[in-house]
Amino acid sequence: MFGYRVPAPDEAMLISGGKGGVGDSPFRVVTGHGAFVLPLFRKASFLTLAMCEAEVAEACVTRQAIALNVRAVIAFKVGNDDESIVNAARRFLSDQDQMAILTGRIFAGHLRSIVGSMTVEEIVTERQKLAGEVLDGSKAEMASLGLTVDSLQIQSIDDMNLGYIQAMAAPHNAAIQREAQIAQANADQVAAEAAQQSQRKQAEYARQTAVIQAQYRAEIETAQAEAGQAGPLAQAQATRQVIAVQTELAQRAAELRQQQLIAEVVRPAEAEAERVRILAKADAEKMRIQAEAAASNDRVALDRMLIDQLPEIVKQAASGLSGANVNILNGADGLGEIAAGLVGQGLAILDSVKKATNSPVPDTERSPDTDRAEDPRAISS
Repeated sequence: MFGYRVPAPDEAMLISGGKGGVGDSPFRVVTGHGAFVLPLFRKASFLTLAMCEAEVAEACVTRQAIALNVRAVIAFKVGNDDESIVNAARRFLSDQDQMAILTGRIFAGHLRSIVGSMTVEEIVTERQKLAGEVLDGSKAEMASLGLTVDSLQIQSIDDMNLGYIQAMAAPHNAAIQREAQIAQANADQVAAEAAQQSQRKQAEYARQTAVIQAQYRAEIETAQAEAGQAGPLAQAQATRQVIAVQTELAQRAAELRQQQLIAEVVRPAEAEAERVRILAKADAEKMRIQAEAAASNDRVALDRMLIDQLPEIVKQAASGLSGANVNILNGADGLGEIAAGLVGQGLAILDSVKKATNSPVPDTERSPDTDRAEDPRAISS
């Protein structure tokens, strides 16, 4: 569109010839969008906001009066705020390449100043400290120019062949070499131990292989010997099995014969002995019973004879009392008592006669019938 201007993303458009600038600035700053610029009345200029680079290679003298050549790289750019853009435009709009030259000179001066306050050892070992102090020292000047520094890197430090840095590094080099030699010696020792271990393992493997081969040979020879003896061994095994079977058959035949003998001889003999014993016991029992019966019959006959003679005995006893002078009291009761006394005397006499004429029979051999026959009261009843 006619009169409409748009800056690049990394540029700031500065419109001069009118009002609307920042403070007393003659520019109106436009970034990120376009604006109308009236021809003949307004003028548009462009200032880069891209990153710029400046290199510094400066000979500096340290606090120890040792000359060092220090190389550094500075990354900088115009600030993003309007004030920084206006400050940078006033100084570098017509010749923007001067930003790198001026920035290099500023940092060179601060680098000499900072290096002069440090020792070589500090500069070599603390490069970040050196860069930080240089940045801090140049910050105000760079801000007044509308520039900001993103980074400062110390690329190299050279003592211009004086040998100071090399001498300073000598102890470290010696320590490193010593450690390297020790590490190499340890590595050689480990390698030697590994080689010896490998040789031992190889020897062990060879020994195990020889042992296994010998075992295989022994097993093969054993198998061959067993194969050669397989026929005789099988024959012997069969013979042993036949003998075992024959032995078992003989044992069974002996057991069978023993059972036959028991059935044919022992059992009949035991049965005959039992029969004889039972018959003998029966005969003895029969004889005992017959003896008891005979004794019982004799006592019964004797008792019967005495019973038959009892009236005569009582009569004789009563005749003995016939000539006596007897007074009978109580009438009929007294006469009954006398009669009872006579009967009692007769029974006593009968018992005496029995004891005198017969030997006593043990109670264990008396039968119930015999006991009743010998009891006068049983007879009288």
